[in-house]
Amino acid sequence: MVGIDIGSKTIKVVELEKEGSGFNLLASGIVGYQSQPITKIEDEKEFAAIGQILRKLHNEAGVTGKEVNISVPESQVFTRTIKFPLLTDAEIASAVKWESEQYIPIPINEAIIQHTILERNEKSSPPEVLVLLIAAPRIVVEKYVRVAAAAGLNVTSVETELVALTRALAPTDKTVLLVELGASSTNIAISKAGLLSFSRSIPIAGEAFTRAVSQSLGVNAQQAEEYKKTYGLESSQLEGKVKGALDPVLRMVVDEIKKAIHYYQTEEKGEAPGSIIISGGTSGLPDIISMLTGALGVEVLVANPFSHVALDAETAKKLAPFSPLYSVAVGLAEREG
Repeated sequence: MVGIDIGSKTIKVVELEKEGSGFNLLASGIVGYQSQPITKIEDEKEFAAIGQILRKLHNEAGVTGKEVNISVPESQVFTRTIKFPLLTDAEIASAVKWESEQYIPIPINEAIIQHTILERNEKSSPPEVLVLLIAAPRIVVEKYVRVAAAAGLNVTSVETELVALTRALAPTDKTVLLVELGASSTNIAISKAGLLSFSRSIPIAGEAFTRAVSQSLGVNAQQAEEYKKTYGLESSQLEGKVKGALDPVLRMVVDEIKKAIHYYQTEEKGEAPGSIIISGGTSGLPDIISMLTGALGVEVLVANPFSHVALDAETAKKLAPFSPLYSVAVGLAEREG
């Protein structure tokens, strides 16, 4: 099973095989690339160029499978939790088809729609079923499929980043909040009993942190990126100047996380998450864990998507610094059926 996560700055690939209740890692790899967002690409040459990068990564990582699961960016997806009367699964599937129109801001014939039954509340009054509705514009999905096709790969399934992230990271017995700090967006999810129950995407992420350092310290983007990665939120480094530049951006992210938790508790009547798991490139910022823990008052952990995956000691050591970057790709590779 192969999972491919095509981010805005990096492509990650993971190949797993199922063994018992866990998985074995067969291959993994990551590559940086530069391109305009895939959603904006129209020219066949640009699809082919990214396809070539993906093909090279696929070969060099030693991936053998050509059937792949891919994700589309959360920022392009519409997600809603809706309530239905206590219907059968077949009746819900039919109802979703008819009800979707009022929840999705694009024409139904231009969307690909999926749904998950989150829970059946037989004891509520009246009894109801909670359903997660996910819709992605068909044109966006097709563009990501074209990149894979240009690499000579066959797409067997397409998911949202947060559905894959939840599969890779969320415990099945708790309510947790997942934060994926990417390059161009930060994705926030709340998972209950291992199922995605709430999602939100905001356009404040790694690039915004880098811009803040660049403007505050008067250095170019490349230098700002280095400062950000090296000094992060440590007040003792560089007279706290990098931390001073990053703080306002981090505060915006913290505010969005608080809003998500508040909405989930008040509107969805869900319980407060007991912990927060962070993944993605920006999760490696020095001192970000203690800063988030202090600001949110909840235990914050760095994602380890390989916790259900058998690794030899050498591979584990090699992957450790990059582990949180692979979260979506691992979740995609863990998809069954």
